Amino acid sequence: MRGRSALLTALTLVTLPLALTAQAPDTTDVKQDRREVRHDRRELRSDRRDIRGDVKDVRQDRREIRQDVKSGDVKEARQDRRDLRADGRDVRRDVRDARADRRDLRRDRRDRRRDVHQKADSAK
Repeated sequence: MRGRSALLTALTLVTLPLALTAQAPDTTDVKQDRREVRHDRRELRSDRRDIRGDVKDVRQDRREIRQDVKSGDVKEARQDRRDLRADGRDVRRDVRDARADRRDLRRDRRDRRRDVHQKADSAK
């Protein structure tokens, strides 16, 4: 009897961790989702900062255009209008990028919640 119980105990000790690891959820998915959320937040902050700077440039260009038109400097006003168009394109590009980053952030948050819930369900 002693030999059989020792063999049974040994088999149980060897197979039990394998069975538990097979049922345990993969925590790397949750960690990866958290990392992606942090990265998306950082990108979104950077995009907002860029947008604020570009909006300031647009205001400055408009102010310079008004001053150039007032002083009669047509050549300089033309250059400021080109700058204004370029800054407007930058603002639109940054807004588009921020929108995509917000979309990614929502998607990553959703994935993280899904992974956490799956982890909780599989632990039951």
